[in-house]
Amino acid sequence: MPDGFRLITGGLTPSYLGGIGLDFKVLKTEKSCSARLGQLTTSHGAFDTPMFMPVGTQATVKTLTPDELYEMGAGIILSNTYHLHLRPGEDLIARAGGLHGFMNWKRGLLTDSGGFQVFSLKGLRKIDDNGVHFSSHIDGSRHYLTPEIVMEIEQKLGADIAMCFDECSPYPCSYEEAERAVQRTSLWAARCKESHTKADQALFGIIQGNVFSDLRERSARAITDLDFPGYAIGGLSVGEPKAQMYEMLDSTDNWLPFNKPRYLMGVGAPEDLVEGVKRGIDMFDCVLPTRLARHGTAFTRHGKLVVRNAACADDFSPVDDQCECYVCKNYTRAYIRHLIKAEEILAHRLLSYHNVYYLLKLMRDAREAIRDDKFASFCIDFYKDYKF
Repeated sequence: MPDGFRLITGGLTPSYLGGIGLDFKVLKTEKSCSARLGQLTTSHGAFDTPMFMPVGTQATVKTLTPDELYEMGAGIILSNTYHLHLRPGEDLIARAGGLHGFMNWKRGLLTDSGGFQVFSLKGLRKIDDNGVHFSSHIDGSRHYLTPEIVMEIEQKLGADIAMCFDECSPYPCSYEEAERAVQRTSLWAARCKESHTKADQALFGIIQGNVFSDLRERSARAITDLDFPGYAIGGLSVGEPKAQMYEMLDSTDNWLPFNKPRYLMGVGAPEDLVEGVKRGIDMFDCVLPTRLARHGTAFTRHGKLVVRNAACADDFSPVDDQCECYVCKNYTRAYIRHLIKAEEILAHRLLSYHNVYYLLKLMRDAREAIRDDKFASFCIDFYKDYKF
């Protein structure tokens, strides 16, 4: 069984998990920074943190099968409430036994609330304190989401972890815009908690505030006062400079409870994962590994490699000669570039497999370094090789 996942035979009852569908323990902390080793337990397994969660937006991690994700050691994957509500609909998924049964995934699942997607529909939505009216990006049909409706959808989807409905302010935006989003996010979080009743599903609150530290702190105080079993940091990695994102994360220890999981939403660049772990983050997700793969780009220990470039045309080395994934053991840069130029779907599959594996392995190595009191050396070694 890969590090990072342990099967819970017989399952866990909600009472064992404190009636919130989740248990979390900090097992060890790093002496040189805020990095920590933890274990998050749901009814579908126990998962070591810090961890990367591959994104299966529409109940699938693009081009990869569940067996391939099992093989590379994925523990929790993420699906999207907005997309699944529009197609095929939460009622159909519920009849299939929830997302686990529908997509044949036997480990952990997290559903985001769809808030980011809805608020990205500029010109197609109207927001007020009660909810959001919007037009589908698929067929233009009209829809309405409120915190209560989102909770009903997420409970029917049945993931182990559900996210509160929140408002993500854009970058850049004014202080006043960010403040309104913070106020609305707090209001909606309280309504989400009141309407959420699924005992074997944990509901996480979300911190907003854009790049304004005082708003981040205000949001954190309001959301943690509601006492959720876990907390997410939203509204980052949306265009702001990395230095500003790291600045917002620097106060994580002061904002959030020590004994509950901390989830940085939508962040997946290798350097951002390392910096997030350094600042006490336990969970990450991002579409980046599969999106880059579809554009012919791979993660390597030296930085990004654009495999579609002519330099790889007669390069018979693996994508990363120190990677032990299935792709690097069996295929060359030249072959994958040929597939890209021939527009063969196998190119996307191979690069997606490698990229997801790379991030999962990066987090396994980070956990091992924290466990062995070597995280500072791990960071030095990472930046010694990695080129931006």
